[in-house]
Amino acid sequence: MTSLLDSTLHPDDLRQWRQDHVPVYNRNRLKLGIFGMNCSNGCTITHAATTFEPTYEHNVKIAQLADDLGFEMLVPVGRWRHFGGTTQFNGVNLEVFTWATAMACNTKQIMTFATSHVPVVHPLFAAKQAATIDQIAQGRFGLNIVCGWFRPEIEMFGMEQLPHEERYGMAQEWLDVIRLAWQEQDFNHTGKHYRVKNGFLAPKPQHPPVLINAGNSEEGREFSARNVDFNFVTMATKEQAQGLVTDIHRRAQGYGRDCGVMSYGLICCGDTEAEARAHYERIIAEGDWAAVHNIMDLLGMESSSFNEQIKNFGERFIAGWGGYPLVGTPEQVVAMMVELRDLGIEGFILSWLDYYEELKYFGERVLPLMKQAGLRA
Repeated sequence: MTSLLDSTLHPDDLRQWRQDHVPVYNRNRLKLGIFGMNCSNGCTITHAATTFEPTYEHNVKIAQLADDLGFEMLVPVGRWRHFGGTTQFNGVNLEVFTWATAMACNTKQIMTFATSHVPVVHPLFAAKQAATIDQIAQGRFGLNIVCGWFRPEIEMFGMEQLPHEERYGMAQEWLDVIRLAWQEQDFNHTGKHYRVKNGFLAPKPQHPPVLINAGNSEEGREFSARNVDFNFVTMATKEQAQGLVTDIHRRAQGYGRDCGVMSYGLICCGDTEAEARAHYERIIAEGDWAAVHNIMDLLGMESSSFNEQIKNFGERFIAGWGGYPLVGTPEQVVAMMVELRDLGIEGFILSWLDYYEELKYFGERVLPLMKQAGLRA
């Protein structure tokens, strides 16, 4: 049967269509996004005071401001339970497919992603949700593929956590089924993890949704290079970032395709460096170290994405889920962004302690300097 998905487009034609219609392919040198605002505490594991709330109303307020400022993407954290500690970090959270739909309906230009766990969402269901949101968002939807490393979440669904090396094998099959559903009708699939008889899906997405993944392990980088449009790397140092960019590009070229590289991190910005540093130190001083130790223990046992740097990352987890912190004046933050872009980082999804209030400051003080530096049009 002829595919209903426009997957027969020549890669150059698809690239041009995306440049014309999909925000993460626009001409801004450094794409910007917001990360984790669908969960309690966002990305900061702390009791430091904030006006942020993980509610629908507050998320819409943040999303609309980001949209007005020209940001390219909204990326949620896929979460089903909390990490303990005194904050019960991320315990209150908005389900990601519903959230992506709601954010798309309340914005005009920005892209919305859903972060989907492979083990707990059947690929046909994920394919159906993605195709529906793609229609609602008019092409402004993308799928963030997460293999699932948080054992208590997976066990909550009555499932067994697979060994790390097997998770990306399951993810590959999961994505293969999704692509079949997006492209074909009445298809059959028999694999190790999924069986589909006479698979049917309508409507289908008009064009392939943008796919992202944050795998930093050997298996994760290989999966990204083979399958997705952007890998979101975790950076310990600038030197490591450059190595990851080079490695992912090399792997993707081996498959005859492109895979961009983006990253994430906390912004602590103030009129003076001392003010920005004090803000950062306040987040750390009031951190929920019990929750951080729970996360680090789980990552050490369940994930290879952080193994090399996990012992040194306690503060970074408190301040932004292990992301790369940008702390300083607007001028200093932009200078750091220029350095990252020069290393090959094409986009950066941001978190703050107080998303809305600090995003307003970012729009007033940082974005104009990013334009002067050639990072934004």
